[in-house]
Amino acid sequence: MSEFGWKGQEVRLVPLDEERHLERCLAWINDPEVTRWTLSGDFPASRPMQREWLLERSSKGGDRDVVFAIETQDGEHVGNTGIHAIDWRNRHATTGTMIGARERWGQGLGTDTIRTRSRYAFEVLGLRLLMTEVMEPNVGSLKALTKAGFDEAGRVPGKWWKRGAWHDSILMVQTVDDWRASRGA
Repeated sequence: MSEFGWKGQEVRLVPLDEERHLERCLAWINDPEVTRWTLSGDFPASRPMQREWLLERSSKGGDRDVVFAIETQDGEHVGNTGIHAIDWRNRHATTGTMIGARERWGQGLGTDTIRTRSRYAFEVLGLRLLMTEVMEPNVGSLKALTKAGFDEAGRVPGKWWKRGAWHDSILMVQTVDDWRASRGA
């Protein structure tokens, strides 16, 4: 990895850093609009709680989770993304992305992040399958995942309770073969 992280067209994925990323992570996790369709965010997060989360992911990630801060090419922190529950034997993992900077929504940063994260997962980690669950109706995530080459693999009706209603879980997947084919490799 270069000193600038894993570069995409618009973003770079860099290690989480308390000094550079804590304040924005804290603001985002406590913003009801940002966390509208995430599984977290409905309980208040204090600075110590968010600091512990960040330090755990940045220094104790272990070999089952890789978490990055998402920055623009000029260094603006706009979100976080991760590869979780890595199963090394079967070479698959689950993924997630949160673009927390609301003023940057709809600019293609999520799609570029997902593409860059997939490249890292397939080329560097040697995984063969990535899976992501999306809470319906998270249109932004579904659009970004589809543009980045993920396909819907199934649905679980009413899996998630969020803010007064049950929501379907949509399983989106990307295989290394589909990823290679989409790149012309």
